[in-house]
Amino acid sequence: MSRPPSTARRLTAYAAVLLLAAAAPAAVDPPAAGAAADPVAVTVNARAGLATVPDTALGVNHAIWDQHLGSTETSDLLRAAGVKMLRYPGGSYADIYHWRTHTAPGGYVAPNTDFDTFMAAARRVGAQPMIIANYGTGTPAEAAEWVRYANVTKGYGARWWTVGNENYGNGHYGSAWEADDHPDKSATQYARLVVEYADAMKAVDPSVKVGAVLTMPANWPDGLTAGADPGPWNQTVLSLAGPKIDFVDVHWYPGGSAAESLARTAHLPDAAWLLRQQIARYAGPDSGRIGISLTELNVGAGQNTQPGALFLADAYSGLLEQGVFTVQWWNVHNGIGTVSEVAGQTDYGDFGMLSSGGCTADGSVCEPPFNTPFAPYHGLAMMNLFARAGDQFVRAGTDRPLVTAHAARRPDGSLAVLLLNKDPDTAHEVAIEYAGFTPAAEAPTVHMLANGASGVATGRSGSATARTLPPYSLTALVLRPADAADGRPGAPGRPTAGAATDRTATLSWPPAAPGGAPIAKYEVYRQQGAVSEQLGETAGTSLTVGNLDPGSRYTVNVLARDTAGRVSWSSPPLTFATGSPTASTCAVRFSKDTDWGNGYLATVEVVNTGPSAIDGWTLTWTWPTGWQQVSSGWSANWSQVGTEVRVTSTPDNRRLAAGGGSTSAGYVGAYSGPNVLPGAFRLNGTVCTTR
Repeated sequence: MSRPPSTARRLTAYAAVLLLAAAAPAAVDPPAAGAAADPVAVTVNARAGLATVPDTALGVNHAIWDQHLGSTETSDLLRAAGVKMLRYPGGSYADIYHWRTHTAPGGYVAPNTDFDTFMAAARRVGAQPMIIANYGTGTPAEAAEWVRYANVTKGYGARWWTVGNENYGNGHYGSAWEADDHPDKSATQYARLVVEYADAMKAVDPSVKVGAVLTMPANWPDGLTAGADPGPWNQTVLSLAGPKIDFVDVHWYPGGSAAESLARTAHLPDAAWLLRQQIARYAGPDSGRIGISLTELNVGAGQNTQPGALFLADAYSGLLEQGVFTVQWWNVHNGIGTVSEVAGQTDYGDFGMLSSGGCTADGSVCEPPFNTPFAPYHGLAMMNLFARAGDQFVRAGTDRPLVTAHAARRPDGSLAVLLLNKDPDTAHEVAIEYAGFTPAAEAPTVHMLANGASGVATGRSGSATARTLPPYSLTALVLRPADAADGRPGAPGRPTAGAATDRTATLSWPPAAPGGAPIAKYEVYRQQGAVSEQLGETAGTSLTVGNLDPGSRYTVNVLARDTAGRVSWSSPPLTFATGSPTASTCAVRFSKDTDWGNGYLATVEVVNTGPSAIDGWTLTWTWPTGWQQVSSGWSANWSQVGTEVRVTSTPDNRRLAAGGGSTSAGYVGAYSGPNVLPGAFRLNGTVCTTR
């Protein structure tokens, strides 16, 4: 989707008509016709803090083929939706665009789209720019001169700069859509030049932040190694350019039907975890400073209708909860595509959130007037009402896959809850429980976007604990607390994990500021879905927690409690993983060999390190997700039930000698989401050392 629309869809044919989204009436609690029988259980846990909403959170792409890029009408619509970051000059066009001449050889550049016009529009919107420096046909010197013009000559203060766009699509892995004039198109060469770009750009303005292009885990070409590169794209780029970059830039198009795209937002926590693991492993010292931007995103089907709005709100929330500092929809305007009907609404197959006002090639179907907001625009406006800069996301969950919940607490003590009904046909009643927050006994403020609505409806109705969600709807509740937070201690700082073993981890955190009374103790909680489990407490600012499971991932928060019993808001989260025992009577060496994007070959070597021979063995592990499986295997008997894998010996390899007897087996693995590898293996019930 980084490519521009075809000539027939270019924005030169836009009608200059502005249709503002009409504010819907305040009827925000429609009848429950067709509602499911049992209420959906929703849990909101205000003690389980996630990331804080940054001031760059809500973004969207602008492109130089859009002659209305700088128009007052477009800018005012984006400002009204809460856009805080704008990306320029537009996906793959960035790798053919030369800013000084405002040309893109081989592509179309619309009038009134030069850099100064874009910056004027960004300022009108109130958004920071995300600028893509030309890697494909440009040079580090050209990028440095752009920084000089932007920040020295013009004083724009443009902070965020990415080197290229989807540069793994330059033919290095077979598929080629991205311009790349370099004779060497390897990941190694891209990484080396990223270092040159970063050095040249920061020599002009040391304050700029420079980003490198990576691929989203479990998205092509993740896991593939080509040519003489030392590893896959992400590993190679991070290993060479990691010390020089400030952030990484990824895209995500989940594909599939509307229902499939909406379900795949469940992949985001694991994808973010894998990406951070790659950064930590390969980017060198102080890799924790490296941020993540997701600068292209769109749904697989229903781009202009309610699936687009639902997907936008769910994906933006899921990514921002994981600490991604900006999420950007593709695109502001894009042009009509394949027309269809989705849940009773006409979908124009347009990846823009505002109408281009164009028609199909045969003129049989035309979009609504230019700049008419599509459903994703209203989804973005809903995000702006739900989660604002400075709010802290907190855990929320449901017991039904078709109803999703997110929540954010505000500095004033209020709480916002976002409820998404992804069921196109059935309304769902929800029953909401709160932990760490008591809502006031009053009707909450309710924002609602129904299927086919021309805007977000706002009013006050119902209660904080029960609601009926219409089919294909987005509902946000804003709740005031029952009690004032006066005197509450401040939140502790972000914890860090010191030495982590298979069973213990030592956690430390910056102290909280006292409120109306001295701080008595700190309490450490583990997030288990939307429920918190207390791991321990201490009067100090560090704690060693025990009884942990080997090879497992933990997300924890710290709360402060004062001598009057008042409890702080939660600290920022810490996610860490335990390892395997350093000493055991068995060891496993797991190696993932060839990977092709949705499957791979792996070898598992089992070693008996104990003092006695083993006559017959069973190796087990549990997949971290539900979308991973063993397709077939050899040199052992392989089976899988649910997420549990069971491997048993054959007559040929059942005996493992004491003190190092070993055998190997292999399998073909498959995955349809982030491939988080198992962290713990058990041989005949004993947890093994993982080598």
